[in-house]
Amino acid sequence: MRKNYSVGFKRKRMGKTDYRKRLAILSANKPRLVVRKSLNNILAQVVEYDEKGDRVIVSSHSAELKKYSWDKNCGNIPSAYLVGLLIGSKSKKKNIKEMILDLGSQKSIKGSRVYSLLKGCIDSGVVIPHSKEILPSGDRINGKHIKNFDTKKFEEVKTKVLGA
Repeated sequence: MRKNYSVGFKRKRMGKTDYRKRLAILSANKPRLVVRKSLNNILAQVVEYDEKGDRVIVSSHSAELKKYSWDKNCGNIPSAYLVGLLIGSKSKKKNIKEMILDLGSQKSIKGSRVYSLLKGCIDSGVVIPHSKEILPSGDRINGKHIKNFDTKKFEEVKTKVLGA
């Protein structure tokens, strides 16, 4: 007698999707702020659930900061904050006022680039549930921890992003 064997979901087998976490996030019936990072860039997307597949409503990438005359590294905490401001202002234009943060399979590290992006999105006026303890300090967001960082340039780009 043979036992029946069913193969699990491919994304679960590969370790790409935790379906329990995904179901918990989707049960809130709010758009998700999906944050993905690489060494030199950070990507933020506002994603809405659809039965046929998730739909990306708004997207922002750190390479977009070059339009606002950002000539610094795009993979650090200040640039992640600016991407957060950018995605927040774009989502407000699309009339999205509330979201839930979706980190995926990334580790949650207090004060990291992901939470800097979250802080930027919150500062632009979007409501996202969070704990104040995880956000990076103001000095780190302004780049004071980076040697030879131009804070004037940061403020200049910040006002351009908020004005756009």
